[in-house]
Amino acid sequence: MRIAFILFFLFSLSVYTQRSDFRDIDFKKADSIAQNYKGASLKNLPVLTHHLTVALETEVEKFRAIYTWVSTNIENDYNSYLKISHKRKRLANDRQAFLNWNTGITPKVFEKLLKENKTACTGYAYLVKEMATLAGLKCVIVDGYARTPTLLLKENNSPNHSWNKIEINNKWYVCDATWSAGETMLINGSPFFNPDYFDGYFLADPVLFVKNHFAIDKNQIEQTNENRFTSFLSGPVIYKEAFHAPIIPVFPLEMHQNINREDIVTFKLNVPNNYFGDIQLLLHKGGVKKLSNPHILRNDNEISIVQKFEKKGLYDVHISVENELIATYVVKVK
Repeated sequence: MRIAFILFFLFSLSVYTQRSDFRDIDFKKADSIAQNYKGASLKNLPVLTHHLTVALETEVEKFRAIYTWVSTNIENDYNSYLKISHKRKRLANDRQAFLNWNTGITPKVFEKLLKENKTACTGYAYLVKEMATLAGLKCVIVDGYARTPTLLLKENNSPNHSWNKIEINNKWYVCDATWSAGETMLINGSPFFNPDYFDGYFLADPVLFVKNHFAIDKNQIEQTNENRFTSFLSGPVIYKEAFHAPIIPVFPLEMHQNINREDIVTFKLNVPNNYFGDIQLLLHKGGVKKLSNPHILRNDNEISIVQKFEKKGLYDVHISVENELIATYVVKVK
Protein backbone atom coordinates (compact mmCIF):
# COMPACT_ATOMS: atom_id res chain seq x y z
CA MET A 1 0.00 0.00 0.00
CA ARG A 2 2.83 2.41 0.85
CA ILE A 3 4.52 1.74 -2.52
CA ALA A 4 1.23 2.27 -4.34
CA PHE A 5 0.73 5.58 -2.54
CA ILE A 6 4.21 6.80 -3.43
CA LEU A 7 3.76 5.88 -7.09
CA PHE A 8 0.39 7.62 -7.22
CA PHE A 9 1.84 10.65 -5.46
CA LEU A 10 4.74 10.95 -7.88
CA PHE A 11 2.46 10.53 -10.89
CA SER A 12 0.04 13.18 -9.64
CA LEU A 13 2.90 15.66 -9.21
CA SER A 14 4.41 15.00 -12.61
CA VAL A 15 1.79 17.20 -14.32
CA TYR A 16 2.77 20.22 -12.23
CA THR A 17 5.89 22.34 -12.44
CA GLN A 18 7.13 25.33 -10.48
CA ARG A 19 8.38 28.88 -10.55
CA SER A 20 11.97 27.81 -11.17
CA ASP A 21 10.90 27.36 -14.80
CA PHE A 22 10.99 31.15 -15.01
CA ARG A 23 14.37 31.96 -13.48
CA ASP A 24 15.15 34.20 -16.44
CA ILE A 25 11.96 36.24 -16.08
CA ASP A 26 12.18 39.55 -14.22
CA PHE A 27 8.81 40.22 -12.60
CA LYS A 28 9.62 43.84 -11.70
CA LYS A 29 7.59 45.24 -14.59
CA ALA A 30 4.54 43.11 -13.77
CA ASP A 31 4.77 44.00 -10.07
CA SER A 32 5.17 47.69 -10.91
CA ILE A 33 2.04 47.65 -13.05
CA ALA A 34 0.11 45.94 -10.26
CA GLN A 35 1.32 48.63 -7.86
CA ASN A 36 0.29 51.41 -10.27
CA TYR A 37 -3.29 50.15 -10.19
CA LYS A 38 -3.43 49.69 -6.43
CA GLY A 39 -6.93 50.47 -5.16
CA ALA A 40 -8.52 50.19 -8.62
CA SER A 41 -12.20 49.29 -8.76
CA LEU A 42 -13.38 45.77 -9.53
CA LYS A 43 -16.62 46.98 -11.10
CA ASN A 44 -15.23 46.75 -14.63
CA LEU A 45 -13.09 43.64 -14.43
CA PRO A 46 -12.28 43.36 -18.16
CA VAL A 47 -10.88 46.90 -18.18
CA LEU A 48 -8.81 46.32 -15.03
CA THR A 49 -7.45 43.06 -16.42
CA HIS A 50 -6.57 44.79 -19.68
CA HIS A 51 -4.70 47.54 -17.84
CA LEU A 52 -2.74 44.99 -15.82
CA THR A 53 -1.69 42.82 -18.77
CA VAL A 54 -1.66 44.80 -22.03
CA ALA A 55 1.97 45.95 -21.71
CA LEU A 56 3.28 42.48 -20.81
CA GLU A 57 4.43 39.99 -23.42
CA THR A 58 4.63 36.60 -21.71
CA GLU A 59 1.85 34.52 -20.17
CA VAL A 60 3.68 34.23 -16.87
CA GLU A 61 4.13 38.01 -16.56
CA LYS A 62 0.46 38.60 -17.31
CA PHE A 63 -0.53 36.14 -14.63
CA ARG A 64 2.02 37.62 -12.24
CA ALA A 65 0.45 41.08 -12.55
CA ILE A 66 -3.02 39.62 -11.93
CA TYR A 67 -1.92 37.50 -8.99
CA THR A 68 0.08 40.29 -7.35
CA TRP A 69 -2.78 42.75 -7.76
CA VAL A 70 -5.33 40.37 -6.22
CA SER A 71 -3.04 39.42 -3.33
CA THR A 72 -2.24 43.06 -2.49
CA ASN A 73 -5.67 44.66 -2.97
CA ILE A 74 -8.19 42.23 -1.51
CA GLU A 75 -8.84 41.98 2.22
CA ASN A 76 -9.48 38.64 3.85
CA ASP A 77 -13.03 38.73 5.23
CA TYR A 78 -13.10 36.88 8.54
CA ASN A 79 -16.89 37.06 8.88
CA SER A 80 -17.36 35.37 5.51
CA TYR A 81 -14.82 32.78 6.56
CA LEU A 82 -16.87 32.02 9.69
CA LYS A 83 -20.09 31.67 7.70
CA ILE A 84 -18.47 29.32 5.21
CA SER A 85 -16.85 27.34 8.04
CA HIS A 86 -20.26 26.93 9.69
CA LYS A 87 -21.73 25.62 6.45
CA ARG A 88 -18.82 23.26 6.04
CA LYS A 89 -19.51 21.80 9.48
CA ARG A 90 -23.21 21.33 8.68
CA LEU A 91 -22.30 19.42 5.52
CA ALA A 92 -19.32 17.61 7.01
CA ASN A 93 -20.84 14.19 6.27
CA ASP A 94 -21.80 15.00 2.70
CA ARG A 95 -18.73 16.14 0.82
CA GLN A 96 -20.50 16.32 -2.54
CA ALA A 97 -23.30 18.46 -1.09
CA PHE A 98 -20.73 20.89 0.27
CA LEU A 99 -18.96 21.16 -3.07
CA ASN A 100 -22.29 21.78 -4.81
CA TRP A 101 -23.11 24.49 -2.26
CA ASN A 102 -19.63 25.98 -2.54
CA THR A 103 -20.00 26.24 -6.32
CA GLY A 104 -23.46 27.79 -5.99
CA ILE A 105 -22.43 30.39 -3.41
CA THR A 106 -19.47 31.63 -5.45
CA PRO A 107 -21.44 34.28 -7.44
CA LYS A 108 -22.78 35.74 -4.15
CA VAL A 109 -19.29 35.81 -2.69
CA PHE A 110 -18.06 37.53 -5.83
CA GLU A 111 -20.88 40.11 -5.65
CA LYS A 112 -19.80 41.09 -2.14
CA LEU A 113 -16.18 41.15 -3.28
CA LEU A 114 -17.02 43.66 -6.02
CA LYS A 115 -18.69 45.97 -3.48
CA GLU A 116 -16.24 45.76 -0.60
CA ASN A 117 -12.91 44.36 -1.92
CA LYS A 118 -13.21 41.77 0.85
CA THR A 119 -13.66 38.04 0.60
CA ALA A 120 -12.73 34.60 1.94
CA CYS A 121 -10.62 32.04 0.10
CA THR A 122 -13.41 31.15 -2.34
CA GLY A 123 -13.54 34.75 -3.50
CA TYR A 124 -9.78 35.01 -3.96
CA ALA A 125 -9.74 31.85 -6.08
CA TYR A 126 -12.76 32.99 -8.10
CA LEU A 127 -11.27 36.43 -8.79
CA VAL A 128 -7.92 34.96 -9.89
CA LYS A 129 -9.77 32.57 -12.21
CA GLU A 130 -11.97 35.27 -13.74
CA MET A 131 -9.13 37.69 -14.38
CA ALA A 132 -6.82 35.01 -15.75
CA THR A 133 -9.59 33.86 -18.08
CA LEU A 134 -10.11 37.44 -19.28
CA ALA A 135 -6.37 37.56 -20.02
CA GLY A 136 -6.69 34.47 -22.22
CA LEU A 137 -5.22 32.03 -19.71
CA LYS A 138 -6.66 28.73 -18.55
CA CYS A 139 -7.22 28.78 -14.80
CA VAL A 140 -9.39 26.67 -12.51
CA ILE A 141 -10.48 26.73 -8.87
CA VAL A 142 -9.34 23.87 -6.67
CA ASP A 143 -11.34 22.96 -3.56
CA GLY A 144 -9.90 20.89 -0.75
CA TYR A 145 -8.17 20.90 2.60
CA ALA A 146 -5.43 23.15 3.96
CA ARG A 147 -3.29 22.66 7.07
CA THR A 148 -1.58 25.47 8.94
CA PRO A 149 0.47 25.52 12.15
CA THR A 150 -2.68 26.68 13.97
CA LEU A 151 -5.17 24.51 12.08
CA LEU A 152 -4.49 20.78 12.27
CA LEU A 153 -7.23 18.78 10.58
CA LYS A 154 -8.87 15.49 11.47
CA GLU A 155 -10.24 12.83 9.15
CA ASN A 156 -13.85 13.89 9.75
CA ASN A 157 -13.21 17.56 8.92
CA SER A 158 -14.95 19.00 5.88
CA PRO A 159 -13.07 20.78 3.05
CA ASN A 160 -11.85 24.15 4.30
CA HIS A 161 -10.00 25.97 1.52
CA SER A 162 -9.87 26.93 -2.17
CA TRP A 163 -6.93 27.87 -4.39
CA ASN A 164 -6.01 27.84 -8.09
CA LYS A 165 -4.10 25.99 -10.72
CA ILE A 166 -3.02 27.91 -13.80
CA GLU A 167 -1.80 26.73 -17.21
CA ILE A 168 1.20 28.66 -18.53
CA ASN A 169 3.05 27.63 -21.68
CA ASN A 170 1.10 24.34 -21.71
CA LYS A 171 2.18 23.43 -18.18
CA TRP A 172 0.16 23.51 -14.96
CA TYR A 173 1.18 25.40 -11.82
CA VAL A 174 -0.38 25.83 -8.37
CA CYS A 175 -0.84 29.04 -6.39
CA ASP A 176 -2.74 30.33 -3.35
CA ALA A 177 -3.63 34.02 -3.46
CA THR A 178 -5.42 33.86 -0.10
CA TRP A 179 -2.29 32.80 1.72
CA SER A 180 -0.17 35.27 -0.25
CA ALA A 181 -2.37 38.21 0.80
CA GLY A 182 -1.62 38.25 4.52
CA GLU A 183 -3.15 36.92 7.71
CA THR A 184 -6.13 37.56 9.93
CA MET A 185 -5.38 37.96 13.63
CA LEU A 186 -7.76 38.13 16.55
CA ILE A 187 -7.03 41.09 18.83
CA ASN A 188 -9.18 41.15 21.97
CA GLY A 189 -11.59 38.84 20.18
CA SER A 190 -11.97 41.11 17.14
CA PRO A 191 -10.62 40.09 13.72
CA PHE A 192 -7.89 42.24 12.21
CA PHE A 193 -6.48 41.61 8.74
CA ASN A 194 -2.77 42.26 8.39
CA PRO A 195 -1.93 42.71 4.68
CA ASP A 196 1.49 41.19 4.17
CA TYR A 197 2.19 39.90 0.66
CA PHE A 198 4.04 36.59 0.64
CA ASP A 199 5.58 35.50 -2.66
CA GLY A 200 6.13 31.85 -1.79
CA TYR A 201 2.69 30.68 -2.89
CA PHE A 202 3.04 32.11 -6.40
CA LEU A 203 3.70 29.15 -8.73
CA ALA A 204 4.72 27.16 -5.67
CA ASP A 205 6.84 24.04 -5.63
CA PRO A 206 4.21 21.28 -6.10
CA VAL A 207 5.99 18.77 -3.86
CA LEU A 208 5.97 21.26 -0.99
CA PHE A 209 2.51 22.61 -1.82
CA VAL A 210 0.80 19.24 -1.34
CA LYS A 211 2.20 19.00 2.17
CA ASN A 212 -0.32 21.61 3.32
CA HIS A 213 -2.88 21.52 0.48
CA PHE A 214 -5.00 18.46 -0.34
CA ALA A 215 -7.15 18.79 -3.45
CA ILE A 216 -10.51 17.09 -3.91
CA ASP A 217 -11.30 15.77 -7.36
CA LYS A 218 -14.87 16.93 -8.00
CA ASN A 219 -15.29 14.39 -10.79
CA GLN A 220 -14.34 11.43 -8.61
CA ILE A 221 -15.50 12.61 -5.22
CA GLU A 222 -16.61 9.17 -4.07
CA GLN A 223 -13.23 7.71 -4.98
CA THR A 224 -11.08 10.03 -2.86
CA ASN A 225 -8.05 8.03 -1.77
CA GLU A 226 -8.46 7.82 2.00
CA ASN A 227 -4.91 6.49 2.42
CA ARG A 228 -3.57 9.58 0.68
CA PHE A 229 -5.70 11.81 2.87
CA THR A 230 -4.54 10.04 6.03
CA SER A 231 -0.93 10.50 4.96
CA PHE A 232 -1.60 14.18 4.31
CA LEU A 233 -3.07 14.65 7.80
CA SER A 234 -0.27 12.82 9.56
CA GLY A 235 2.61 14.74 7.98
CA PRO A 236 4.74 17.35 9.79
CA VAL A 237 3.58 20.93 10.29
CA ILE A 238 4.93 23.07 7.45
CA TYR A 239 5.50 26.83 7.85
CA LYS A 240 5.20 29.30 5.00
CA GLU A 241 8.90 30.21 5.25
CA ALA A 242 9.67 26.79 3.79
CA PHE A 243 8.38 28.11 0.46
CA HIS A 244 11.11 30.75 0.15
CA ALA A 245 13.92 28.50 -1.10
CA PRO A 246 11.95 26.15 -1.23
CA ILE A 247 12.94 23.71 1.51
CA ILE A 248 10.98 20.46 1.59
CA PRO A 249 10.83 18.17 4.66
CA VAL A 250 10.85 14.65 3.24
CA PHE A 251 11.59 12.45 6.26
CA PRO A 252 10.19 11.33 8.63
CA LEU A 253 6.93 11.12 6.72
CA GLU A 254 4.81 11.48 9.87
CA MET A 255 4.80 14.31 12.38
CA HIS A 256 4.48 12.05 15.46
CA GLN A 257 7.44 9.79 16.20
CA ASN A 258 7.62 7.22 19.01
CA ILE A 259 11.13 6.09 19.92
CA ASN A 260 13.17 4.70 22.81
CA ARG A 261 15.74 6.57 24.86
CA GLU A 262 19.16 6.75 23.12
CA ASP A 263 17.50 6.30 19.72
CA ILE A 264 18.48 8.49 16.79
CA VAL A 265 16.06 10.30 14.47
CA THR A 266 17.23 11.61 11.11
CA PHE A 267 15.31 14.57 9.70
CA LYS A 268 15.82 15.02 5.97
CA LEU A 269 15.23 18.14 3.88
CA ASN A 270 15.30 18.55 0.12
CA VAL A 271 16.93 21.88 -0.74
CA PRO A 272 18.13 23.69 -3.88
CA ASN A 273 21.47 22.46 -5.16
CA ASN A 274 24.42 23.50 -2.98
CA TYR A 275 22.21 25.27 -0.44
CA PHE A 276 24.23 26.45 2.58
CA GLY A 277 21.62 28.09 4.81
CA ASP A 278 22.10 27.98 8.58
CA ILE A 279 20.18 24.93 9.88
CA GLN A 280 19.12 24.66 13.52
CA LEU A 281 17.15 22.14 15.56
CA LEU A 282 15.12 23.50 18.48
CA LEU A 283 13.91 21.06 21.14
CA HIS A 284 10.93 22.13 23.24
CA LYS A 285 10.22 19.88 26.23
CA GLY A 286 8.10 20.66 29.27
CA GLY A 287 8.10 24.39 28.66
CA VAL A 288 11.87 24.52 28.23
CA LYS A 289 13.39 25.39 24.85
CA LYS A 290 16.83 24.15 23.96
CA LEU A 291 19.00 24.73 20.91
CA SER A 292 20.35 21.31 19.98
CA ASN A 293 23.67 20.45 18.42
CA PRO A 294 22.78 17.75 15.89
CA HIS A 295 25.07 16.15 13.33
CA ILE A 296 24.31 17.75 9.95
CA LEU A 297 25.14 16.06 6.64
CA ARG A 298 24.93 17.98 3.37
CA ASN A 299 24.68 16.62 -0.16
CA ASP A 300 23.94 18.51 -3.36
CA ASN A 301 20.21 18.85 -2.73
CA GLU A 302 19.62 17.09 0.57
CA ILE A 303 20.35 17.94 4.19
CA SER A 304 20.19 15.29 6.92
CA ILE A 305 19.84 16.41 10.55
CA VAL A 306 20.82 13.58 12.88
CA GLN A 307 19.59 13.95 16.46
CA LYS A 308 20.06 11.54 19.38
CA PHE A 309 17.42 11.65 22.13
CA GLU A 310 19.06 10.73 25.43
CA LYS A 311 16.25 11.57 27.85
CA LYS A 312 12.65 10.42 28.12
CA GLY A 313 9.82 12.84 27.47
CA LEU A 314 7.69 14.52 24.84
CA TYR A 315 9.59 16.85 22.51
CA ASP A 316 8.34 19.43 20.02
CA VAL A 317 11.14 19.41 17.46
CA HIS A 318 11.35 22.57 15.35
CA ILE A 319 13.53 22.75 12.24
CA SER A 320 14.77 26.28 11.64
CA VAL A 321 16.61 27.70 8.63
CA GLU A 322 18.14 31.18 8.82
CA ASN A 323 16.19 31.68 12.08
CA GLU A 324 12.86 30.95 10.37
CA LEU A 325 10.75 27.93 11.29
CA ILE A 326 10.38 25.42 8.47
CA ALA A 327 8.72 22.39 10.04
CA THR A 328 7.68 20.86 13.36
CA TYR A 329 7.68 17.23 14.50
CA VAL A 330 6.61 15.69 17.80
CA VAL A 331 8.91 13.02 19.23
CA LYS A 332 7.86 10.87 22.20
CA VAL A 333 10.84 9.20 23.88
CA LYS A 334 10.07 6.20 26.10
